[in-house]
Amino acid sequence: MNPLLEYHRNLTRRQFFGDVGLRLGGAALAMMLQNTAQAAATSGRVHPPLPGLPHFKPKAKSIIYMHMNGGPSQIDTWDYKPKLGEFFDKDIPPSIQGGQRLSTMTSGQSRFPVAPSKFKFERMGKAGTWVNTDLLPYTSKIVDDITVVKTVNTNAINHDPACTFVMTGREVPGYASIGSWLAYGLGSENNDLPAFVVFTPKWPEGSNGQALFTRMWSSGFLPTKHSGVAFRGAGDPVLYLPNPQGVSGGDRRAMLDAVNQLNQRNLTRLGDPETATRIAQYEMAFRMQTSVPELVDISNEPQSVMDLYGPKAKEPGSFAHSCLLARRLVERGVRVVQMFHRGWDQHGSLPAQLSGQCKDTDQGSAALVMDLKQRGLLDDTLVVWGGEFGRTVYSQGTLTKDNYGRDHHPRNFCMWLAGGGIKGGQTYGETDDFSYNVAENPVHINDLNATLLHCLGIDHNRLSYKFQGLDAKLTGVEASKVVKALLA
Repeated sequence: MNPLLEYHRNLTRRQFFGDVGLRLGGAALAMMLQNTAQAAATSGRVHPPLPGLPHFKPKAKSIIYMHMNGGPSQIDTWDYKPKLGEFFDKDIPPSIQGGQRLSTMTSGQSRFPVAPSKFKFERMGKAGTWVNTDLLPYTSKIVDDITVVKTVNTNAINHDPACTFVMTGREVPGYASIGSWLAYGLGSENNDLPAFVVFTPKWPEGSNGQALFTRMWSSGFLPTKHSGVAFRGAGDPVLYLPNPQGVSGGDRRAMLDAVNQLNQRNLTRLGDPETATRIAQYEMAFRMQTSVPELVDISNEPQSVMDLYGPKAKEPGSFAHSCLLARRLVERGVRVVQMFHRGWDQHGSLPAQLSGQCKDTDQGSAALVMDLKQRGLLDDTLVVWGGEFGRTVYSQGTLTKDNYGRDHHPRNFCMWLAGGGIKGGQTYGETDDFSYNVAENPVHINDLNATLLHCLGIDHNRLSYKFQGLDAKLTGVEASKVVKALLA
């Protein structure tokens, strides 16, 4: 018996048409990829945008997204609640806490005692924005350039699904990150660097650093060439930048051309989009051998700029150094830069740990905004700062006037935005006296992401990709809206 003959003899009608359909689809895909490659060659852009994008004239050309992984406490940074002093060590009223889903860290507590912030808040800027000047002395000086959103809310209560939700619009893995969506839709103006670059800077010792997964900058179901490229903080920013000893640039070019010819044959024959990705990534790796060393060489930065970012800006792998490189990247036309700073999960010893986290990031965050502004880049660069959720007003574990911890709180937390079409010098949304519930103007994570896409000229309802039978979008399947009050 011939197994292959028996297999074809037993094919059903549905299987036959399904198989033929897949082959025709592969041929069509190959033609589409060839057309895309030809269009890219014609435009001279390595990272061309999709046809028809942007949907309208954008205010921002690039985005720098600073993600504080772990959930910064909104009560101790931006959401000033002076009346909490009257409730020190008293249980939070059931009418305030009602219906809240608790994490396993505090669901077994017999009490939920209120823990007011121990830090000093002041009104800053022309708008009188409340800010913790003890922890954020540098950021407090740029409040007229930023908008603080106090009512961001999310669906998830644990770190990994919450971070995945912020970045991809879903709590489960497998979906494309916001940076990948932007790289896919808008491409990049730089032909020698990736469209989407990621930094994972060091964080202070003694902090509670949660695991960080590459799905936060993954392309998910989009072609893998749109995944973020993570730059390392030690050694070469990208592995294997120098050629091996005895290998010249010409040798490398000849080898790459030969490999690409073989890959091009496979692409024409099979139409596999990952083959197209391989061709593009090999070419980008070759270009980065020259562009990356020039990018990370900060020796030509004026001393005034280095002073702005502080002494840690000279330390590769630090948050300040990542901020400086982020400015240099968008200056060179890179579309998306993301920084993932860990250690913001303060279930205990919050005052000491939060102080360390803010000291590590405050000057760099503020310097980035000021540096972009003085170079005329802030108007077309969107800057985002925030975490995956907030912290509870009640204390987890031991409570004293000077020491407390806080559990995860998805109902409301603070993020700030600057530049690129955002109206500066305002606070948006309000919470109750316990910073426990939204009182007015809620901003769901999907609404926030719709707003970020809008600033970059994208209608979030029109940027989609066929996946698992759906037109998948960054903002999910439920209705989301652009928060117009945030726009300049």
